[in-house]
Amino acid sequence: MSQPLVEVQGLCKHYPVLGHRGDHLRALLDVLRGRPLQRQVRVLEDIGFSVLPGQSLAIIGENGAGKSTLLKLVTGVLTPSAGTVRTHGSIGALLELGAGFHPEFSGRDNVRMAAALHGLDARALAEKLPEIEAFADIGDYMDEPVKHYSTGMVVRLGFAVIAAIRPALLITDEVLAVGDESFQKKCIRWIDDYLAGGGTLLLVSHSMYHVQKLCRQAIWLQHGRIAAQGDVFDVSQRYLAWHETRQRTTEGSPVQSSPYSDYAIDSVDSNGVEPGQSLQLDMGQTLVHDVVLRAPADATPVLMCGWVRADGTAVYGTSSEIEGVRGQAMGEGRYRYRLCFEDLPLLPGAYQLRTHLLDGEGLRMFDTRVTSVLVRGASRELGVTRLPHRWIGPSEA
Repeated sequence: MSQPLVEVQGLCKHYPVLGHRGDHLRALLDVLRGRPLQRQVRVLEDIGFSVLPGQSLAIIGENGAGKSTLLKLVTGVLTPSAGTVRTHGSIGALLELGAGFHPEFSGRDNVRMAAALHGLDARALAEKLPEIEAFADIGDYMDEPVKHYSTGMVVRLGFAVIAAIRPALLITDEVLAVGDESFQKKCIRWIDDYLAGGGTLLLVSHSMYHVQKLCRQAIWLQHGRIAAQGDVFDVSQRYLAWHETRQRTTEGSPVQSSPYSDYAIDSVDSNGVEPGQSLQLDMGQTLVHDVVLRAPADATPVLMCGWVRADGTAVYGTSSEIEGVRGQAMGEGRYRYRLCFEDLPLLPGAYQLRTHLLDGEGLRMFDTRVTSVLVRGASRELGVTRLPHRWIGPSEA
């Protein structure tokens, strides 16, 4: 069996509590006396995993779960409080914007320093430099000080260096979220090609789309511990389902109540059923969703509706802003929307129909209602929805 590129065993990271007067002194005295810190925050606890060549592993979890700290421990930026991290082979890391770049030096000079740190000599760099410039695509800024760069340009240059070097292991922490859409697509295409060529990826991301597209394995961190580990779809769906449960209070209660008196959902009626009651539909039945929203005068609000399966899987969502629909003005700042789902193609199972109130620009969400929907039927088909299809007979082949 191939030697793992990363081996992590019993990894822990603790920080001293320094939020109050005297905490610094107490922590210093503990260190000088050679005893454990008396007051500390446990960021990571008993983490263990390995990454083999050619594998792709995602680290997911909410903010503060310890994801970025874990990557810094793997790359050697931080030292562990306990446990071990062993790495083998060349590593390319994109952990933070501008990490490793000197702001006073030009992009070209920073590329030379980065290349030297990765073991490239002057001749190898001369061969790679045109490739780096083309991938970064920042034009004359290549010879400007990095302190003049936008955040997106820093990401472009950093990723261009990694792309040219093609390390055995690529580690990245959400930095692609900063780049523009075209550059994100370029990076995703490069990572696809990198993985297809036998590259190894350790990725931190909040985007389940990127996690499921790029990775085959995943670790879900929760409060510094591993909550789930294994196949990327199993782990990410458990994580999403946990999020849905966490956001949900009691059945039918608003997921998010509006603190703004001018914005609120007045009423929701789904085939005569209000939130708080369970709606039962037969597969293929039509659903009429009747919603009245309240908003400031002359500020027609946006209605967003989304279907979610019971395990947290997003099924479908749309909004009046996306489809260019305006609510019917009813006076006194009230607006009515009626949305009809004809011949509902959902397969039997438990779902939620979520109703969201947004401002007129569709940017801020103010209120939410949730309707539980049970779709009944005798179908043995698999999945979430029935797709139109037909079988082609021999005579048509």
